[in-house]
Amino acid sequence: MSNIAPDQTELPPAAVDPQVADEYDRRWTPQKIVTWAVVALVGAVAWSMIAFFRGETINAIWFVFAAVSTYLIAFRFYSKYIERNITKPDDTRATPAEYKDNGKDFMPTDRRVLYGHHFAAIAGAGPLVGPVLAAQMGYLPGTIWIIVGVVLAGAVQDYLVMFFSMRRGGRSLGQMAREELGIIGGTAALIATLTIMIIITAILALVVVNALGESPWGVYSVGLTLPIALFMGVYLRFIRPGKVMEVSVIGFALLMFAIISGRWVAESAWGAEFFHLDRTTIAWLIIIYGFIAAVLPVWLLLAPRDYLSTFMKIGVIFLLAIAIIVVRPTVNFPAVSEFASRDNGPVVPGSLFPFLFVTIACGALSGFHALISSGTTPKLVEKERQTRFLGYGGMLMESFVAIMALVAAITIDRGIYFAMNSSAAATGGTVEGAVAFVNSLGLSGVNLTPDMLSELARNVGEQSVVSRTGGAPTLAVGIATVLHQWFGGTALMGFWYHFAIMFEALFILTAVDAGTRVARFMLQDTIGNVIPRFKDTSWTVGAWICTAIMVGGWGYILVLGVTDPLGGINTFFPLFGIANQLLAVIALSVVMAIVARRRNFKHIWVVIVPLSFAGVITVTASMYKIFSPVPAVGYWAQNNAFRTALDEGKTSLGTAKTVEAMQAVVRNTTVQGTLSVVFVVLTLIVLVASIVATIRAAQGHVGVNSEDPRVESRIFAPAGLFPTPPERELEEEWAKVPVGRPARRHH
Repeated sequence: MSNIAPDQTELPPAAVDPQVADEYDRRWTPQKIVTWAVVALVGAVAWSMIAFFRGETINAIWFVFAAVSTYLIAFRFYSKYIERNITKPDDTRATPAEYKDNGKDFMPTDRRVLYGHHFAAIAGAGPLVGPVLAAQMGYLPGTIWIIVGVVLAGAVQDYLVMFFSMRRGGRSLGQMAREELGIIGGTAALIATLTIMIIITAILALVVVNALGESPWGVYSVGLTLPIALFMGVYLRFIRPGKVMEVSVIGFALLMFAIISGRWVAESAWGAEFFHLDRTTIAWLIIIYGFIAAVLPVWLLLAPRDYLSTFMKIGVIFLLAIAIIVVRPTVNFPAVSEFASRDNGPVVPGSLFPFLFVTIACGALSGFHALISSGTTPKLVEKERQTRFLGYGGMLMESFVAIMALVAAITIDRGIYFAMNSSAAATGGTVEGAVAFVNSLGLSGVNLTPDMLSELARNVGEQSVVSRTGGAPTLAVGIATVLHQWFGGTALMGFWYHFAIMFEALFILTAVDAGTRVARFMLQDTIGNVIPRFKDTSWTVGAWICTAIMVGGWGYILVLGVTDPLGGINTFFPLFGIANQLLAVIALSVVMAIVARRRNFKHIWVVIVPLSFAGVITVTASMYKIFSPVPAVGYWAQNNAFRTALDEGKTSLGTAKTVEAMQAVVRNTTVQGTLSVVFVVLTLIVLVASIVATIRAAQGHVGVNSEDPRVESRIFAPAGLFPTPPERELEEEWAKVPVGRPARRHH
């Protein structure tokens, strides 16, 4: 850790001159013009193929080209528009990571490492599971929502929340709401964010449980990532500080060993017995893990494991994208399916409007990201201009993950897709039951046979692939299906499947522990309003108490989901999606109030557009789940149907085959229905408070500025992944600063 010298006279500037930086950004050369023209043309052709082609099949490469072209244009132009007109960052101003540096929760972190840390924290189950489940409705609606939604909504939210939180000392979303929206709106936001966070974390953990249940290979490989991450943390902190690339190579090699040796262990007698765990056991292990991971120092487990998993995540996604271009698989799903207009889909109930937009939560728009963008990341940002790269750029990468997940799902056989994603109660959990159920759906072009399912299970090294709900196993099959055609053939399909399972579990576990840590910060902030000592995040007793409370909350919901007779992920995921998007409405409401207080009404439409869309869609979905008379859709309708059946003395109903199963449905729908009502009421209170604050700001009642006082920065770092020429020149000046002086520090 560098010591900051008392004088600043000999230090180079802490930022590139704004006029010089702006001139570089606006300078157009013939090479730039040609490059962006080509990007736009490729994107236009790809979108035309996806949206208008109606032949027998469509090639998956068009999804890759459409997504990448759109992301590049959005980041270069739209995010820069937001930076110039709304955030207006100032790199001469110190961030909380600099002026609150305590080596624990606050510390300047290299933007590349922090990008990995942030991406790993936001990229949980959502971008993997949501698109897979929504494939039931066809590929076109999901593709449009994922790509257009992230450009105009998801990335905007992440970027603005991160920037405004950073300006406020890294405050949590709930605390920002309390300061910006007053007592009523702020209190509603605090309660909503805490309770919604419990649901989100529980469903993230449930996806891991479903992916690893009865899978010795998966349990062993994922379990081994924990000591690997601890080793990396110690290596980077004490053995070879700052050697990020070195430790990444070591970590990647160890990950490969974990996957390869997983097959040997799973095929051994002791390994098959020791690591063959039922889903309830795995759930309890994840609950214990969540507590321990959330209280350990960031540098020991969270940061190195996040960086390692990001290295793996981004690598796998780009590997899959390249494989799709090389293999050129065809899409086996229709553009818009028969389930888009029906409410009785076997994977997720509800029609396309509004349920597509809450099923695909992360990847397009995710309220969970607002908690990370106001929880951990703003405490680690070196320079203000980096928030565009981290917030907007990080969300674009997650959207690309979602598109790759969708493509992987729609390139497998459609019959296999429904066999894997329908609940065990519907399929009976057997190959024969799955075949009978899927073929009874009357899907055009689908003729599932027992051999298809048995052969797939053998190829991927699993006992069965029937009713492996949650989306993660389906995505793993999709990835393995594409990659084995490029590398290794059928013999390596099992390796690729478990490689994908570990890749997904790393995705999700990082979100579980990061989410628990953020929830702990939020709860400490909330209790701190009454007992000030809790606001001190370094107070061990307070941290442990708040962590235990939050883990207990999501752990309870997790156990309910694991034991749900209707297929936990199938019934709980809609609540996850709605809660997640309601949280996005809360986050955008807070952002709108802040932009209004800054008197920036000319550009406030950037926030109002996604807020309006998310508000209408998600409140409508909530109304369906609360008031729909269709038991497959409405929680209370389902609750009433099972209560009535129990009162009449029935011992089974639908897919609940026992009295205990029927009682479990009543219990779970009571929890889900109650939470749905609470969530939507709290969100509407926050939204109204934000509208009132915005109107008052327009009338001239700006209120107190809640930003932290300005502190001059004494460190320098580039804003993006690669330094611009002006930044490179300034970096060279800082490289000449003597040891012991403030400089850009790596953590």
